[in-house]
Amino acid sequence: MFYDVIIAGGGLAGLTSAVHLSKKGLSVLLIEKHGYPKHKVCGEYISNEVLPYLKALDFDPFDYGAKNIVDFTLSTPGNRSISTKLPSGGFGISRYCIDWELSKKAKQNGAQIEHLTVTDIQFKNDQFEVFTNQNKKYKASIVIGSFGKRSNLDIKMNRKFIQKPSPFLGVKAHYKGDFPEDAVSLHNFDGGYCGISKVETDLINVCYIADFKSFKHFKNIEDFQQKVLSKNKYLKTVFETYKIAFEKPLSISQVSFSSKQAVENHILMCGDSAGMIHPLAGNGMSMAIRSAQMACLQILKFKNGQLPCRADLENEYTRVWNKEFSNRLKSGHIIARLFRLGIFSEWIMIFLKIFPFILPPIIKRTHGKPMEATL
Repeated sequence: MFYDVIIAGGGLAGLTSAVHLSKKGLSVLLIEKHGYPKHKVCGEYISNEVLPYLKALDFDPFDYGAKNIVDFTLSTPGNRSISTKLPSGGFGISRYCIDWELSKKAKQNGAQIEHLTVTDIQFKNDQFEVFTNQNKKYKASIVIGSFGKRSNLDIKMNRKFIQKPSPFLGVKAHYKGDFPEDAVSLHNFDGGYCGISKVETDLINVCYIADFKSFKHFKNIEDFQQKVLSKNKYLKTVFETYKIAFEKPLSISQVSFSSKQAVENHILMCGDSAGMIHPLAGNGMSMAIRSAQMACLQILKFKNGQLPCRADLENEYTRVWNKEFSNRLKSGHIIARLFRLGIFSEWIMIFLKIFPFILPPIIKRTHGKPMEATL
């Protein structure tokens, strides 16, 4: 069967694209290797900037118990901290919930979802052929790549970021404990940082990124948490008093924040496949959703003739992606680098406590304006 659009990867960007394009009447196939629902290593905090767009897709996260988040706390490895109101606020919802609900919404709109592994994507004669692990082949006019932080497809396409170091490890688990439902915290430790917020189940999501070189000197995740993360007194409280709700923490390795291209081999890249902001900036999920809207709007223009050829589609998507995200990514890199500078991060915190009005504008630099509810 020939599809208008095939989406390779069913994370937030892929699912949002499937909902949007199927809602507009295009034939859509989403291929995702894992079934839904499923937990993923993710901060599970989303900026309110995406709410108008999600509601236009007939998805309101608060209908599913998402937590309204308005307060933010930041701490350093030396236990200095500062709190502020989030400039635009956000909400907490698990990937287990939002991915599952968006997948159902996509199917209701007519999108087809296949749980297979994409092994290759080839472009010839102005169309795509998508190959999977069960020797199935699908054809489409357009392919969206939303296969996450790092994939075998990236290696197969020889994308430039694959050649660079991928030095980070991500760890996540849900916990039971005492934490305000309207707050998100970001606690730095030697070699990384940890985000904490509640999700719709009233459990607390604890997710951290760590330098793998630091981690590999310890026996296991628990040992690393006790001997490194717990030097931050706020994280010490978490790991000593909270009760883990998972059988064991989830983890991913080879996490990279190197620059990527928004279009590769004529594939429109979305979400983490197009670029990752440091979790310290706390806005990766919003960026994934926002990039999906960008791709969908350009695809619809291409389909109705407003963008006359494929080159116009690819150039326009690249332009709007860079315009929206390039400065955010740079700001995220700078902020993360500063907080990895040991004693310098403590000086930054002292400065912020003296001049607290500076923190909200810094947060704004890694977030966008409210999205237009444009379909």
